[in-house]
Amino acid sequence: MTPGRLRVRAHAKVNLDLRVGPRSGDGYHRLTTVLQSVALHDTVTLRAGDGPCLVRCSATGVPSDRANLVWAAAAALWRAVGRRGDPQGAVVTITKRIPAEAGLGGGTSDAVAALPGLCRIWDVSLAPQGLREVAAEVGADGPFFLVGGTALGLGRGDDVYPLAELSPHWVLIVVPPRGVPTARAYGWLDRDRDRRGRRGTSARHVPPYAGRTLDLDALTNDLEWPVTRRRRELREATRTLRGAGAVVAAMTGSGSAVFGLFTSRARVTDAAREATRPGWRVIVTRTMSREGLARRFWA
Repeated sequence: MTPGRLRVRAHAKVNLDLRVGPRSGDGYHRLTTVLQSVALHDTVTLRAGDGPCLVRCSATGVPSDRANLVWAAAAALWRAVGRRGDPQGAVVTITKRIPAEAGLGGGTSDAVAALPGLCRIWDVSLAPQGLREVAAEVGADGPFFLVGGTALGLGRGDDVYPLAELSPHWVLIVVPPRGVPTARAYGWLDRDRDRRGRRGTSARHVPPYAGRTLDLDALTNDLEWPVTRRRRELREATRTLRGAGAVVAAMTGSGSAVFGLFTSRARVTDAAREATRPGWRVIVTRTMSREGLARRFWA
């Protein structure tokens, strides 16, 4: 029997650590990254429908239908279960809370979160490896959203391994009004490295996950310097979070969001007041473990 309306939570992520190697022959940079799930989430609602798969979104500026990553995920799943043509028989509505072009993975998370609901509506199933391959088609961070919690990403970021969970922290996310397209951020990095005669991440950077337990003092983001050189408001935001007592303050992914980790609700609340600026979006959230994500997946 086809299920009725289904709701799932699609959680954001932050990159606690991001090391970027040189561009390889396939046009992608090889990455080593530590990713962390947070409680901030979109809601993806699915129901059976007649005709082609439809995708709708509550946010202006976020594409619908074929241009949305949820539609791409539906098409990839449709093919993976042996069906031909465009995906049929589902209507997906996305209620957005995760800012776009911020390095928080919202579009990919929406797409991957939709997959279990689509499997129920279409009455199909995939082995874990097949689901991982579909998630990787959607985006390099797609497989992470199947794992969640604290995890290590290698290659393009799509070869994902669970790490020991980060201890619970409050997280303050600050999003200035200007987004940073991912391709532009990597282009700035390549240009700056060419000028300085460097090809990849510095060998002096010590991986922060030795012994599978994160060393918060060793975290870095190779994209932060080239991006904040050109987006000075991001540097200001990071400095504000550090000054407000964040144990870690950094840009996530390619930006434009920056985040701070805090040890208490009182401190993160004070920091949110200090970080407020006209046009800036300030979000208080918290880290999420794999167990917590599993409990909260179905909304």
